[in-house]
Amino acid sequence: MNKIYGMAISFAVIVAFGGCALAESTTEFTPLNFGNATYTSAYSTSNDVVASSSNTTPAVSTTSTDLTGNKKMQSAISELDNAQIEVRNELLNYKTQYAEVDAKYNALKTERANLSKQLKETEKRIKEIDRAKEKIKKNMM
Repeated sequence: MNKIYGMAISFAVIVAFGGCALAESTTEFTPLNFGNATYTSAYSTSNDVVASSSNTTPAVSTTSTDLTGNKKMQSAISELDNAQIEVRNELLNYKTQYAEVDAKYNALKTERANLSKQLKETEKRIKEIDRAKEKIKKNMM
């Protein structure tokens, strides 16, 4: 019964938030299309009165600064990509070093366990020999 309630709640959450995930973005700004947006002035320049919606909206023209900005953004993105590649290479190096140390650790751990078993067996043999000696001494007297 709890599984059914859990599945029902999960389904309700998926349906509720699924629309948000599939909704299209209505914003005009994306990092690569600065020139596509149009801007309206909120205040008139002659008076401090709010401009009406009948004012024309001037379109922003693409100038050399926009192109320069795009080039700078592209170079920044490529620098970040290069930095990400370097960090991933470092991660791979650390993973290989970790794997080597882990293999050595596991080898030493098993060797230690084997030596511990040998020590216990040897101590048992010594105790058995001591007991045998004591028995022989008792029988001789």
